[in-house]
Amino acid sequence: MRSTDHARTPTVKTTHRVRIALAAGAALLLGACATTGMGGGELARKGKADAPVLFTWKSDDGGLTGTMTAALPGATYKGGFFQITQQTRRELIAPLWNGWMPAWSDWPYWGPLGPYDITQFITRYSGKVVANLHTDAGQRMRCRLHLVVPARGMAGGGDGECQLQGGGTVHAKF
Repeated sequence: MRSTDHARTPTVKTTHRVRIALAAGAALLLGACATTGMGGGELARKGKADAPVLFTWKSDDGGLTGTMTAALPGATYKGGFFQITQQTRRELIAPLWNGWMPAWSDWPYWGPLGPYDITQFITRYSGKVVANLHTDAGQRMRCRLHLVVPARGMAGGGDGECQLQGGGTVHAKF
């Protein structure tokens, strides 16, 4: 019997090791979905010298959604970003309109001025990233970005522009 007990021990140890390896592999894959990045830009305001802007972003779903921070001289803006896809649900992008006109109909978005309803906005801008950022004091900035490689999300790079409520434009590059 002793040899039978001995024969089972490696099997139990091996099974336990396989489970640990699988769990570690799954954790590694889940962690691989988290992406971060940086970008830069120039803030242009009427009557003032251009000023540098630093962007940082973080996503836990491969760059489709996440948080973005823009550090401008004298203010830091934070908020969510969204990559628009054909599968985007209107509830997901509803926070984009906070502080702005719905579907940003007052800001022509890569083409003639809307007005676009939410469904038209999603269809027209699929493959692009949009963001609505704000300071702790409630100042707002909205961003629209062209992705170089939309399948890679923000990690694929891109460029675009942001508009500050009350005046000013940031030309951004990721």
